Amino acid sequence: MPHAPGPVSRALREAPPDQLVEAADRAVRSALDASRTDVFIADYRISGLWPVLDPELPDAGFLACHTVAQRCFSSQQPVADTDERGRCRLYLPLTVWGERLGVMLIELDRTPDAGTVERASDVAGDLAVALRAADRETDRYRRVRRRERLTMAAEMQWDLLPGRSVTHAAFLLAGQLEPAYTVGGDHFDWSVDGDRLTVTVLNGAGSGLAASLLTAVTVNAMRNARRSGGSLTEQAELASDTIFYQHRGARHVPTLLLELDTRTGRARAVDAGSPHLLRLRAGAVDRIELEQQLPLGMFAEIRYAAQEFEVAPGDRLFVVSDGVYAAEPAGREAYGGRAMARAMRSTRLQPATEAVGTVMRELHAYHADADLRDDAVIVCLDWRGSAGHDGG
Repeated sequence: MPHAPGPVSRALREAPPDQLVEAADRAVRSALDASRTDVFIADYRISGLWPVLDPELPDAGFLACHTVAQRCFSSQQPVADTDERGRCRLYLPLTVWGERLGVMLIELDRTPDAGTVERASDVAGDLAVALRAADRETDRYRRVRRRERLTMAAEMQWDLLPGRSVTHAAFLLAGQLEPAYTVGGDHFDWSVDGDRLTVTVLNGAGSGLAASLLTAVTVNAMRNARRSGGSLTEQAELASDTIFYQHRGARHVPTLLLELDTRTGRARAVDAGSPHLLRLRAGAVDRIELEQQLPLGMFAEIRYAAQEFEVAPGDRLFVVSDGVYAAEPAGREAYGGRAMARAMRSTRLQPATEAVGTVMRELHAYHADADLRDDAVIVCLDWRGSAGHDGG
């Protein structure tokens, strides 16, 4: 039976932004008679989950929690870990609009019934929304997320991102940047607005802070046009003009702009440079060939044309920057030659949120675990289809 917002929701609304986890802990202990809670937040690489309330958790205890917490994070389902005495550790995903933030742990002296799990899941959902909102007001949760210091360029890039995943009735979308702590100019952006999903992927030119500044100008120019109701081509043209009149052609930004009608699966794209668009369908990976137009900012008053193609239910689209497909470590063939397609095919049973990590890990392995020499962006879109789409 649905229940009205309770003391946990009130406690989160009333708590200072840096004290949300403590407020949730007190309220959950009281409302669910819990003996302990904690919150684990995913780091920038999504390589681990790190405790907020108990950062000094002994290694043995942390590792014991971590395996089950990771299973909860990956599956996005509650996981109950009950010992022989009937004590239960209940792990719940902290997710808002498909953005996976981490996992909440609630320890109970009993095996929870379905009603308790439902109430606990509601608590985790409320906490996830509050944590995402609090990121603008406190650095506490960002400090947990970073396992090493970010460069100034990377700091700017992560603040510019829309998130790392988003879910919708018609699609699941996820992206990842590497190297996470030193990324310079490569970037992705997206927006869901009514029946329109817009995705952009940029191959940032140059390195370091200069590349990050150029990317910030480009992304915000496209956002300005998009938020003013501009079409996909108008977004590209405003960004291109902005870059050109600032740098007079000395700097430019290869960019792929993609727009999907979430009712029909009809897609439009502007290929202004080097990011590649690939489709995984029925186990086969194929590049969607687009007419490559000039990178944004190369010349004054460039005008762009959009191309159309269909996306069928069950299709998976990948957009990758040249730091992915053109990577050539130690004289080997480019990752995009054969290895990238193998990695993409291996993700067919994974959701998009896991697929981006799989392809990125395979890229690292292809480099024999050496640091990436170039920025790398992977965006993955799973098109589920909608009632208004007949499969084309």
